[in-house]
Amino acid sequence: MIGRLAGRVDYRAEDHVLLDVRGVGYLVYCSDRTLQALPPVGEHTALYTDLLVREDLLQLFGFTSLVEKEWHRLLMGVQGIGAKASLAILGTLGVEGVSRAINLGDWNALKAAKGVGPKTAQRVVNELKDKAPQVMAMGAGAATAPMPAPDDQDEVIETPRTAAAPTPARASQSAQAEALSALSNLGYAPGEAASAVAQAADTAPEAETPALIRAALKLLAPQG
Repeated sequence: MIGRLAGRVDYRAEDHVLLDVRGVGYLVYCSDRTLQALPPVGEHTALYTDLLVREDLLQLFGFTSLVEKEWHRLLMGVQGIGAKASLAILGTLGVEGVSRAINLGDWNALKAAKGVGPKTAQRVVNELKDKAPQVMAMGAGAATAPMPAPDDQDEVIETPRTAAAPTPARASQSAQAEALSALSNLGYAPGEAASAVAQAADTAPEAETPALIRAALKLLAPQG
């Protein structure tokens, strides 16, 4: 499985790019936002990738971050969402917009993506809402964009293994920082986000990032 590509942009099309990796050209399909974030033809870049394998098709999809790739993987698991609809959602809302819409149950935001009807949008929210905190935690704890490879170091490598978990003594402090970052990305004011995270951490001092995000979101949810 190809997890990441680093190479020179040979050409750009409406929905994909051709990356030259040490003389081998890879067609990589991307969302509108990802395509806009890529450098001009002739420059080097790197993309995390997901390979779609079907009986009559092998197709690579590219993402600027592991969070975007994870949302694509989850969206593809929802009935009625194929690769085209997933990229449309990511291209319309962006990673933070998708996280916000699914976490808040805002299926109308998802419906704004081309090819996504109201029933499908509601199904996405219902099936993925519980998974949003884990994806948000991934975004809070990792860089959002890979570094371009130097000219002489183009490579195709597998997705790196997950780093070892921090020791329990430091996990709470790290988890609080990552949870605060995730809530800030969702648009919560720093003060209210920090207060909610601190309260959640007091209740469960050994909680990891996804659990802290869930608890803080419950505290921030409108009452009544």
